[in-house]
Amino acid sequence: MAQTSSILENVKEYYGKVLESSSDLKTGNEVCNKNLSVENKYICRAISEVHQAVSAKYYGCGLCIPPGVEGACILDLGSGSGRDCFAVSKLVGPDGSVVGIDMTKEQVDVANTYIEYHTERFGFKQPNVKFVEGYCEDLIGAGLKKDSFDIIISNCVINLCPEKEIVLREAFNVLKPGGELYFSDMYTDTLQSDAVREDKVLWGEGFAGSLHWKQFHDITKKIGFSSPCIVSCSPIRVDREDFKKKLGEAKYCSVTYRLFKPIPTQPKDIDSLVQNGVGFVTYKGQILYHEESFKFDHRLTLQKGVKTAVPVQVISTLLSSSFSEEFSFETPAAGDKVSCCYTWRVLEDPFDVLKKMEEIDGPLKYCQKIKGT
Repeated sequence: MAQTSSILENVKEYYGKVLESSSDLKTGNEVCNKNLSVENKYICRAISEVHQAVSAKYYGCGLCIPPGVEGACILDLGSGSGRDCFAVSKLVGPDGSVVGIDMTKEQVDVANTYIEYHTERFGFKQPNVKFVEGYCEDLIGAGLKKDSFDIIISNCVINLCPEKEIVLREAFNVLKPGGELYFSDMYTDTLQSDAVREDKVLWGEGFAGSLHWKQFHDITKKIGFSSPCIVSCSPIRVDREDFKKKLGEAKYCSVTYRLFKPIPTQPKDIDSLVQNGVGFVTYKGQILYHEESFKFDHRLTLQKGVKTAVPVQVISTLLSSSFSEEFSFETPAAGDKVSCCYTWRVLEDPFDVLKKMEEIDGPLKYCQKIKGT
């Protein structure tokens, strides 16, 4: 417990007093920001409307705003100065709401300073966003209620938390049944050494607290989440010689995952929707900004009006989520040989994903570029 408190205090000091802007990070995030305009232009536009003083203190490592946020109640874990909160507050609209929680007073103070500015800029009559100073390890203690959020987002924060399982369990508790955890974070292919885990700078930069990707799967399964699905990932290159000496041969990457808190009783009998483990799903095309297609994960995109054969696990995940009404489901006829090109992977190694991406697309853009020495 003492070690946990020490780490939290170190991270608070790092992000509250040591860093004054994102340019002070030993790891930059320019490539992540550029990727926004490629896949989700409407998110890029929302982010461009966030006040510069807020964006200057952005320390994220990926994209963590999912489809279907209009009118939703959203929580941002480790909201910092509020960049993602303000961007998503525009997207949820006046009928939605956003809560950001952060343990760093200096960051929360910056966010609170610009609530009125963004309320006026987005044309809302009253604020739809608020910020809470508190710990991701104790959301209930911070005044948040169980089963109260449709979506939880987080941007390169859980790697800064020493007690990952507690954070993820708290997230599970405050999500509504069917709600989604959609977040970006840093992962490694190596179990961290004691020397790395005791390094204050490596903690502040996210390396020391990065989970082995298999550990993440183990924790979420234990808690009761649906199987994590990789939406996107980018490699993180370590160029600094002093970091290399400490981190050794460990590899790191930024991954955006989506996973759900299953609805206790699914509205339909799964077995009646599949033959030989496969069923049909059709996207209705009714999600704002995603009318033509819905990206389930990095390997499966469902086109509007196109009946697609998918494994039972995809059907189960969709039916257990808040997206269940966005799709229609159909059982293959008895005796039909249905071809399904998507294979469900219970454990998908993000580093294997990156390797295959590089084989297909050539050299990858790195999510973070180490600055200086």
